[in-house]
Amino acid sequence: MNKLLWLRFIGISGAVCVMLGAFATHGLEARLTERYMDIFQTAIFYQFLHTLALFGLVCLPDQLVNSKIRDWAAISFALGILIFSGSLYLLVVTQIGALGMITPIGGSAFIIGWLLLIIVVKRAQ
Repeated sequence: MNKLLWLRFIGISGAVCVMLGAFATHGLEARLTERYMDIFQTAIFYQFLHTLALFGLVCLPDQLVNSKIRDWAAISFALGILIFSGSLYLLVVTQIGALGMITPIGGSAFIIGWLLLIIVVKRAQ
């Protein structure tokens, strides 16, 4: 696992969460319906939550985890962020309802990441 690369992704994702949250509150509030604002806030919430989960995963000591499983969990969280939150952001901005059809793929990636966490820790020897 290239921790430096992951930490950069995490830093960018976290910063994007804060920027989009501020943008939604100060720039979109008057332009979006309540429904679209809720969708946008959901995207931010899930992105932030999984950015923090990814940070915790990357910070786990190497000797305690199966590195291949950790890599797949990290990839799953990152794909979830990009697909789930990304599709919701695009849905709100473009108001193309069909974009919501790919959101569950990102949700599935999140679920896979969490399930991989169940088995990522090495057994005590």
